Amino acid sequence: MLTSGSHAFLQLIADAGVKYLFGNPGTTELPLFDALVDHPRIELILGLQEIPVMAMADGFAQASGNVGVVNVHISCGLGNAMGMLYNAYREGTPLLLTAGQQDQRLKFGEPILGSDMLSVVRPWTKWAAEVERVEDLPTAVRRAVQTALMPPTGPVFLAIPVNVQQEIAELDLTPPKPLDSRVRPPLDALRHAAELLASAENPVILAGSRIVPADAVAEMVEIAELLGAPVLAEPGTTRGRLGFPCDHRLSAPALQVYSPGIRQQLDEFDVLFCVSMDLLQLYVYFEPENPLPDHLRVVHLDQNAWSVGKNYPTEVGLVGDPKSGLKELAGLLRGLQTERQRDAVRRRTESRAAIHRRLKDDLVSRAAAERDMRPLTPLAAMSSLARALPDNAAVVAEAVTTAGTALEQLGAIKDPSGYFAHRGWALGWGVGMSLGVQLAWPDRPVLGIIGEGAALYGIQGLWSAAHHRIPATFVICNNAQYRILKGGAKSMSLPRANEGRFAGMDLTEPEIDMVALSRSLGVAAERITDPEELTEKVRASLAGDVPRLFDVPIDRNKVGG
Repeated sequence: MLTSGSHAFLQLIADAGVKYLFGNPGTTELPLFDALVDHPRIELILGLQEIPVMAMADGFAQASGNVGVVNVHISCGLGNAMGMLYNAYREGTPLLLTAGQQDQRLKFGEPILGSDMLSVVRPWTKWAAEVERVEDLPTAVRRAVQTALMPPTGPVFLAIPVNVQQEIAELDLTPPKPLDSRVRPPLDALRHAAELLASAENPVILAGSRIVPADAVAEMVEIAELLGAPVLAEPGTTRGRLGFPCDHRLSAPALQVYSPGIRQQLDEFDVLFCVSMDLLQLYVYFEPENPLPDHLRVVHLDQNAWSVGKNYPTEVGLVGDPKSGLKELAGLLRGLQTERQRDAVRRRTESRAAIHRRLKDDLVSRAAAERDMRPLTPLAAMSSLARALPDNAAVVAEAVTTAGTALEQLGAIKDPSGYFAHRGWALGWGVGMSLGVQLAWPDRPVLGIIGEGAALYGIQGLWSAAHHRIPATFVICNNAQYRILKGGAKSMSLPRANEGRFAGMDLTEPEIDMVALSRSLGVAAERITDPEELTEKVRASLAGDVPRLFDVPIDRNKVGG
């Protein structure tokens, strides 16, 4: 087909099932944006800055399961995008990031804004290339899409010079066709794993964030019920998705964050089955250096061979598709389990279910006892939001010290596919992420629960919500501080932190008026201080068709429940 580089790029991604191009234009992207003007299948979602642009593409890719395509400006725009690229890298988001590059005819003159962008992005991408000939553009796009979507999924990058965007040539526009990646683990390894799990006296499951993208939640539930094992989510520092329904009777509180707590929490168990996650990525150094109890035997299943047995001794490593592997493992377990073992499973299940009911009842009682406190406590706020969430709601969480794991422990997230939290920790992600999820799931209500500090990194995303009428709801948990850093400083026993004195961690003098800021960007907003009002107005907003923001003052001394 005779076409320009820009039109070829748009046709190739459209034929790959892409609906949206997330972007913010600059001079080196003008040919591409000109081609977007009358494009029949690709809609531009405009952002005012690269942080929300990248986060929107991230959310769309995670929710849709397809590649998210985002275009940013050369060099300086790419620099603005790097924090969100790091998030996508840690999340394994299938993202195709593109940037314009200066016209190649200017290359040896060291043109304004020109730079070696490939060296910048390579540490946080699966593959990166600069397209030097328009004839190579179709191959580059096909390779990029396939690489991004092939497990372990992740971001890729293409730099496209201005002249390549403009050149016209006869091009092969065969669309990308990603490969089927469902390859089960080796049968001998699965048999070994089944034998170890069937004979375990007290097994535990650690369900990772990659279970949902692998469409393996139902298989994970089946394994948990066959074993009668409690299922823990990843620690809050790495948990991006929920790999297990939080209202299931075997759903247990998430794994602790720091080494002593992890070791204590896992000490009662004899076998750990870790599925679809990295075991473990710690955040702050604490003794003992090894967070796993010495007696714990580990079975680890993941598509990413690099994750299995990398940091801790693994008795059985299973490399392959989680859905296929779990399904076959379930069949092997049924054939191996004796009647005595099945009786033990029933007893374990009843015992764990009773423990989990008591934990939930205690949390509900604590929330009720805190309902009259002002400002709202984190637990009272999350309890109010839990009552507002419909069963099909999606929740994007970037309010770490307020949200905690309260919604999960309250069983408020009925569909585990609808939960998204940080894995990269570059702030500013939550606003754009919520919008991307809403675009991918127009028929599901989306709630972004975001701290005021994190929101301010990507607040420009509210303009995109208003401009494109993306009806996500935002709750700003506002304690006017970087509370997570204060808690971290205290956990490290830093001397001034122990005295309650901090530098650079309070967002006061003046406090930011989040309501006025939201309204200035076109999103209706109000401040809410009452828990019943919060429930009612969030519920109504989630059923509405326009974006809204609620600024909720939170107790400045408490952390989430």
